[in-house]
Amino acid sequence: MTSDANLKQPAATSSRPDTAWQDDVRAGVRQVRDLAALPLSPAERAAAQEAAAAHKVRVPKPYLDLIDWTDPNDPIRAQVIPSPEELIAIEGELDDPIGDHAFSPVPRLTHRHADRVLLFPTYQCAVYCRFCFRKESLTSIGRGYTREALEPALAYIAGHEGIREVILTGGDPLSLPDKALAEIRSRIEAIPHVRLLRIHTRVPVALPSRITAGLVAALQGRLMVTVVTHFNHAREITDEAEEACRTMRQAGFALLNQSVLLNGVNDHVEVLEELCRELMYRLGVKPYYLHHGDLARGMAHRRTTIAEGQALVAELRQRLSGICSPTYVIDLPDGGGKVPLAASHIEGCEDGTWRIRGQDGKVRAYREVVG
Repeated sequence: MTSDANLKQPAATSSRPDTAWQDDVRAGVRQVRDLAALPLSPAERAAAQEAAAAHKVRVPKPYLDLIDWTDPNDPIRAQVIPSPEELIAIEGELDDPIGDHAFSPVPRLTHRHADRVLLFPTYQCAVYCRFCFRKESLTSIGRGYTREALEPALAYIAGHEGIREVILTGGDPLSLPDKALAEIRSRIEAIPHVRLLRIHTRVPVALPSRITAGLVAALQGRLMVTVVTHFNHAREITDEAEEACRTMRQAGFALLNQSVLLNGVNDHVEVLEELCRELMYRLGVKPYYLHHGDLARGMAHRRTTIAEGQALVAELRQRLSGICSPTYVIDLPDGGGKVPLAASHIEGCEDGTWRIRGQDGKVRAYREVVG
């Protein structure tokens, strides 16, 4: 096992102290009453406060500062400022859209796939996204990290030798203090059959000051580390976010991104094209998944149709190299897992000759030649 003392410590993301992120949280929106300070009309403020009372609200100052308050359709605003549409529940929407609870053998753990588990160190986030598929749980549970709370989950992981990846999610694991992250990493890497630690986080987007040398050191050890970020729009790619991603890359972490296709935010091919290019070329973050909007309650106004998403992705694929192209997926209800939604290029097959549609729209014959 690699000694923490022998690991190279990366430079901090800026000249600000490692605790600056806490100031960024305090200076933002942390609860419903903080909405009163935002430049909203009385009617907007009343609607936002009602929606925020139903589901948690929190927006750190760096992310709040990205909002263009003169634009009611601003894509940053749409992701985090509560709106009255959220109070409209549509038949078919779900409290638990992807079936977390049905696959939870012990508290704070979901085991849906044989070789990996989701571990929930905290149910609190640095930023609460209005479209979150876990917003019902995050609002109702509201618990943070304790060592005792994770014991059953860690024992479960240790007892199942087929588990190779532990995915820290929540809540946002990077909203925890360095000491807690180091404890969690240490406990997981002590389980011999675990090979990789994966972290799903919105922190590099909304609170980049949190990505400090201390945080990186807390996560370094025996395990390979992959950080899956959550950028949805190129406007979120700031100088601070770039520094945060560089710090993680230089620490040896693999960086991926998963976006959500959101009506009124990124449902135009030009927007997605810019996002994917900047992720790969500027941040060194591989666009990994583009998620179809989950059936979270009150989010019908942000979901597109699957056909709209397929058309967007087909056009996007023509504009981008493979390394810049995400896979369009849906996370099926009842634990069905992530399934690709891209339209098939296969038109049919007869006697070993396949008819395959190319990116130019033309169908060509491909005859298999095997030994």
